[in-house]
Amino acid sequence: MNTELKTRTADSGQETPADCEQIVHSLARAGRKAQRVLALMSDADKADALRAAAAAIRKAAPEILAANQKDLESGKANGLEPAMLDRLMLDEQRLDGIASAIENVASLPDPVGQEIDRSTAPSGIELVRRRIPIGLIGIIYESRPNVTADAAALCLRSGNAALLRGGSEAVKSNRALHAAFTEGVASKGAPAEAIQLMPTQDRAAVGAMLKAAGLVDMIVPRGGKSLVERVQKDARVPVLAHLDGICHTYIHSAADPEMAKKLALNAKMRRTGICGAMETLLLDANFPASQEVVAELLDAGCELRGDPRAQALDSRIGTASDEDWDTEYLDAVLSVAVVDGLDAALEHIARHSSGHTEVIVTADEAAAARFLAEADSAIVMHNASSQFADGGEFGLGAEIGIATGRLHARGPVALEGLTTYKWQVHGTGQARP
Repeated sequence: MNTELKTRTADSGQETPADCEQIVHSLARAGRKAQRVLALMSDADKADALRAAAAAIRKAAPEILAANQKDLESGKANGLEPAMLDRLMLDEQRLDGIASAIENVASLPDPVGQEIDRSTAPSGIELVRRRIPIGLIGIIYESRPNVTADAAALCLRSGNAALLRGGSEAVKSNRALHAAFTEGVASKGAPAEAIQLMPTQDRAAVGAMLKAAGLVDMIVPRGGKSLVERVQKDARVPVLAHLDGICHTYIHSAADPEMAKKLALNAKMRRTGICGAMETLLLDANFPASQEVVAELLDAGCELRGDPRAQALDSRIGTASDEDWDTEYLDAVLSVAVVDGLDAALEHIARHSSGHTEVIVTADEAAAARFLAEADSAIVMHNASSQFADGGEFGLGAEIGIATGRLHARGPVALEGLTTYKWQVHGTGQARP
């Protein structure tokens, strides 16, 4: 993208739809050109570029944190909700975690060129499937500046170019992170245009990305329900997405009470604003320590909204509405229901789950096996907090998002989920009869 266009759009007010289309097409063409270079880079060279990006982010920490502070001040002045402010906030520890996540991605095996399988057809031709990059990936996200670095690192490692469009609430943080990242990778010979950040916050730019079929190969939205629904409705480009993170924890009748208390508290209150936070707690009617579990949550400052049987456990529990069972609170609010056994728990989850993460807490291995087999979500867990629903915790280095659909990729999407494959066919002169 030329300097004149960067200058014109970096701090502009409203662009026209035609302007935004021009911007997106210019960036996408540059990104596709850079991706062809990136796809030919060796494993070692891509890893070196990412390590340089991590070092550059650490070096630029004062500038990045100062930019983030300005975003936080603007967010507070504009009435940004506490959960969004928590997602937006960077400190030295979180910034070091961002750099470490980039280094973790650099240390992972390069998926590009990996042989998936090999076979020989009756004709004698040899068939090989190999992983290849998807191409240019558009990522539309809100609030979390760490997505700028995570998405950039995963795309570069998997040989993809990225066109990033962050939310206006994190614009200064995103620009500072992007500048450091691209400075680092360019110092090792990777094309800076492989990772581009949209220079305008005009909403028409999102529409232009969604309609850029033939230039953008896949869109990944990360944000609230309204953003994801808009993307899925308007996109003319394939979309890899999830909607709500309505995560359930079911405490079975055979659960260890101390474990149940610990996991319920952690699943909800460790960080309430992440998509892996528990939003509904299901208590088995025969679990003997339900009162202790809800008391622990209430004492920690969590608002509980329950059905009549849950309300009977503690007078502090409010009444749950029909909407509560389908709500992603992203706050210290939790819906609670008492259910009559595993079948009822599975039925409740099937009716209200968003397909993200479900947990069973139990010492009964047969009940756990049924739950893991029958709960139809991208991630199902036994005796662990739902807050582990994260690509980094799964050993994937980072994640570009958690996909809750059924096509292409499901769960934390990292390097493998950012590849497709091609068939390579070897013959010895065969002609088809």
